[in-house]
Amino acid sequence: MRYLPNGKQMSEADAHTIHKIGIPSLVLMERAALQIVETMHKKNISTEKSLIVCGSGNNGGDGFAVARLLTEQGKHADVLFAGKEASLSEECRCQKQIVENMGISVFTEFPDEEYTVIIDAVFGVGLCREISGHYKDVIDWMNLQDTEKVAVDIPSGICAATGEILGTAFRADLTVCMACVKLGCELFPGKSYAGESIPVAIGIDPKYFSNRLDVCYTFDKNELGKLLPARMMNSHKGSYGKVLMITGSPGMAGAAFLSACAAYTVGAGLVQIYTASENRLALQELLPEAIISCYDSYDDNQLSRLLDWADVVCIGCGLGMGQISEKILKNVLKNVSCPCVIDADGLNLLNGKIELLNQCRAPVILTPHMKEMSRLTGWSIDKIMEDRFQALDQIIKQSGPDRKSSIICVLKDSRTVVAQTNRQKFVNLAGNNSMAKGGSGDVLAGTIAGLLAQHMAPFEATTVGVFLHACGGDEAKKSKGSYSVLARDLIQGMADAMKNAKECR
Repeated sequence: MRYLPNGKQMSEADAHTIHKIGIPSLVLMERAALQIVETMHKKNISTEKSLIVCGSGNNGGDGFAVARLLTEQGKHADVLFAGKEASLSEECRCQKQIVENMGISVFTEFPDEEYTVIIDAVFGVGLCREISGHYKDVIDWMNLQDTEKVAVDIPSGICAATGEILGTAFRADLTVCMACVKLGCELFPGKSYAGESIPVAIGIDPKYFSNRLDVCYTFDKNELGKLLPARMMNSHKGSYGKVLMITGSPGMAGAAFLSACAAYTVGAGLVQIYTASENRLALQELLPEAIISCYDSYDDNQLSRLLDWADVVCIGCGLGMGQISEKILKNVLKNVSCPCVIDADGLNLLNGKIELLNQCRAPVILTPHMKEMSRLTGWSIDKIMEDRFQALDQIIKQSGPDRKSSIICVLKDSRTVVAQTNRQKFVNLAGNNSMAKGGSGDVLAGTIAGLLAQHMAPFEATTVGVFLHACGGDEAKKSKGSYSVLARDLIQGMADAMKNAKECR
């Protein structure tokens, strides 16, 4: 697990380290500069002739210290001071004075020379206003230079909380992040400007964020093996749970297959598909391992028996929007006593009726993409993208404190976020654009259901399911490329990812 703080949270951690732990700000600045220089060398970035562009704050102080260290190493380092003398922080003023005392060139006008690298130390994580005027000119000029580009902590112009571009932003090849990668460096469009983001240790302990519910976290791929549920030597199919897939209206056998196959692939012991009769033959051929139960009309008693059988219910994949589907969903929400994953048409049927969730006695996992989230919240997609965390809070808290059980919401996007009340939000960084295909969501729903069946706690099953699904996408891209990955390939990709993760433990 690694934390992804925003600017405010990082500033609080910085202040805690200085005032509570007792590490002086200048010491942190010196460590930051050392790590920046070392990381550039590790990444084979030429520092033979460097231009460090510094602002007036402590980010600029880091930049001045970098200029000094490079000079001490025998490199040519110039500084472009883009800030204001009157606005210099105490630490930045000190570092600037040292650089001037050493005879390092400090410009206030754009130099005509060519450099092997430009280092952005103009703005830090505290930036919250749109960049304009002189600062915009400076950043735009840096972007025009044909050389390698490195950002200190966060590229100037990126909002550390949202990834929003504040008027303009520095386009880095590498961002050296102090203690933690900032959330804005991983959310789009900020991610497109940050390049490779590498966290470095400077004395601020990331564990400071462990009890902060407002701080997001993520997983790294070397953790996958530890995250997966255990497989016991003395076990049988009943040990790994029973999944009921309520999915597949007439002609939608594919959605039923993908979700059920995913559940089996991630380890579920038994999967029963409840689907329209028209899909029986296709599903028996596609997935003979599954139990197939069919309906021609709504049957309350049949559905009740199936709900009693299940350890997990997944409803919605290819379910359709007809009256039968609506009756099935209402019955499930009223009577289900085990965790329930609601996807696709299940979510669409909740449009304007989200209060139906209030009657559910079991944990509910909602898996909307942006358009489905727009229907659930009444927000435009643009508004959700501007503040996805607030949109998530609206869903998970919408039923109030008297709700019988918790809601977990998975907002699917290039950066999928998982949220539950009183839990840190999970931001998924794995996966790739090859996964943007029909059926990918069906695979995810089945993946989460399959992990839930193996007695994982609902929030953990959901976060690991999202992560595993994305790891499967990365494996699929390796074998099929960016264009040709199909949803079914994600299932094989997950199998490969799990096998590799367990073998590497």
